Amino acid sequence: MTEVLLEKPFDFVALLRINRPEAKNALNGEVRRQMAGHMAALGDDPAVRVIVMTGNQEAFAAGADIKDMAEVGAIELMQRNNHLLWRAIANCPKPVIAAVNGYAWGGGCELVMHADIIVAGENASFSQPEVKVGIMPGAGGTQRLTRAVGKFKAMLMLMTGQPVSGTEAGQMGLASLVVPDGEVLDKALEIARTISRMPPVAIAQIKEVLLAGQDASLDAALLLERKAFQLLFASADQKEGMKAFIEKRKPTYEGK
Repeated sequence: MTEVLLEKPFDFVALLRINRPEAKNALNGEVRRQMAGHMAALGDDPAVRVIVMTGNQEAFAAGADIKDMAEVGAIELMQRNNHLLWRAIANCPKPVIAAVNGYAWGGGCELVMHADIIVAGENASFSQPEVKVGIMPGAGGTQRLTRAVGKFKAMLMLMTGQPVSGTEAGQMGLASLVVPDGEVLDKALEIARTISRMPPVAIAQIKEVLLAGQDASLDAALLLERKAFQLLFASADQKEGMKAFIEKRKPTYEGK
């Protein structure tokens, strides 16, 4: 079985589906490797402008595969270099949208937080339950969660392991948008299609500057923004966009 399915639902949009329904889409090594490989390839593919990742109605991903970890030693775990697989997702230059139904627990929640936009079902379930099996998050859960929801909400989730619903995640800032469960993927693809029609160079600069500026001083972040803004005036897409606006027509962006 292919653990991660690749689909092309629209022009310029790629859809990645985690495909381990028998294990509630738990993230074993093969899922991580395939997801990292797809992200690297799609990030380099000019025919792809937006990536959506999802699971199924029961689970986005119900955590790491505990059977794959229970007896492993510290050195073997270190030598697996799983952080390099996660880095391939974090470093993807294209916008990544997570469409979340059901469980997004442990590594699944961490994978969701690698996305740029999160569309959650009202009854989705977000959790970092690692403490319940004697460990802690190891793929960004303590860091990305804190940046998303703040210290006090993060501490509560991390130290109790208790889940929050999709509705609660939206209220906390852990989801961009919360919709009825049956509309999650459609809404994520709608957003992806909208973004895919925007100028790719500008979208890439928005993502790069936002992420680079998060942990910089305000002055440094504003400098990054200003230089990226100026750079975009060298693009053909800027000329096309402004010309189309003046001529009252829809622009056609080529990513140049």
